[in-house]
Amino acid sequence: MQSANMLLKKIVRSSVLPFAAQHGMKKDLFPLSRALSLSLCLKQDNSCKPSEKLDLDAWKKVMKSGLQEEVSETVSEPKELSTLAAAREILEMWRLAGRSVPENISEEQLKTFMECPSKSAKKKYIKYLHLKELYKKNDKRKMDEKRERRLEAQDQVSKMDETKKSSFICLWSNTMDKAYNWRAAQSMIFGQPLVFDMSYEKEMSVREVANTVRQIVLSEGCNRRSVDPFHIHFCNFKDDSLYHREFVKYYREAWGKLLITVTDQCYTEVFPKDKLIYLTADSPKVMKTFDHDKIYIVGSMVDKSIKTGVSLARAKRLGLETAALPLEKYLLWSTGAKNLTLDQMMRILLTLKDTADWKKALEFVPKRKYCGFVNKPVKELKKSLDLINTLKIGKGREEVQKLFGKNYSKK
Repeated sequence: MQSANMLLKKIVRSSVLPFAAQHGMKKDLFPLSRALSLSLCLKQDNSCKPSEKLDLDAWKKVMKSGLQEEVSETVSEPKELSTLAAAREILEMWRLAGRSVPENISEEQLKTFMECPSKSAKKKYIKYLHLKELYKKNDKRKMDEKRERRLEAQDQVSKMDETKKSSFICLWSNTMDKAYNWRAAQSMIFGQPLVFDMSYEKEMSVREVANTVRQIVLSEGCNRRSVDPFHIHFCNFKDDSLYHREFVKYYREAWGKLLITVTDQCYTEVFPKDKLIYLTADSPKVMKTFDHDKIYIVGSMVDKSIKTGVSLARAKRLGLETAALPLEKYLLWSTGAKNLTLDQMMRILLTLKDTADWKKALEFVPKRKYCGFVNKPVKELKKSLDLINTLKIGKGREEVQKLFGKNYSKK
């Protein structure tokens, strides 16, 4: 029996182990050989009958089945790799054909691509991945631009800080502030009053009130820097109102130091009615010249929906004189409403006060609202437009051409 065990070990070492070493299965076969030898020994101990023999055919079948399983496991990996490579080749062909294919695609995405049931589903999935990649690139580009703008803003702030640190610029700004404050203080005694009507809080939303306050802040700064500033009055101004809170947000500690007059009284109680003129775009009366003896009132209202007639109705209830700027007289109006912002009104009134020139004053009107200044009288322009319209229609064309040739030159 010992000789049989030795023979079995020689067979395993000579035939099976070299084959297993070539296929990387040597470690798994050692326990199997030991198990076979032990099983034979046990059989010898339990049964001493010489008729029992080792079933080598069954053992060969077991060994062949184990080898086939191991080989199938090793072969399955290259098949998966080959399918992924084929999927990448398909996507590369689609890209060359001009289809929308993502530049970077993972193995999981390739597997899901190959698992799609139909060709249309594969196309939709690849298009989805392509759009997803584009969105990511767009977000990254926006983040980079935002970072660049932030860095540029930081550089500008640092440069401004460096310039502010210089003694000459600090001295210049301090002296100019003192000069502006001196002019504003003089205007409170000798200047012409200009009233802002602060009674339109109920007609506006919170956002519109914030826009109104922003425009008034710009108006106050423009007035303070002018040569001959107005004495600004805030009438109908109530504490703890939306106006008050927005002004405190902008001015903070400087709100109590502004050189303006703030009162909760109406302008009719502060000034005589015969000197008050309410400036509104809805007024039928057109302002011809700037009167230095009058007190002009500007409605502190910004409305997105353009509520017509609100300021005109308020002025009529109080029995005040109204006036509108002569925009149609000097400007060829094209589009938009004839309502101007508060800071534009302030610049126009300051220019009229200093120069009395309507063309210089109306240059502050936004250029998108008009085509240019009127060179001829408005009546002549209307006549020429009527003649052109009749020529287009064709009614009495010969007669109109004769009239047009008599009244106007060929040019």
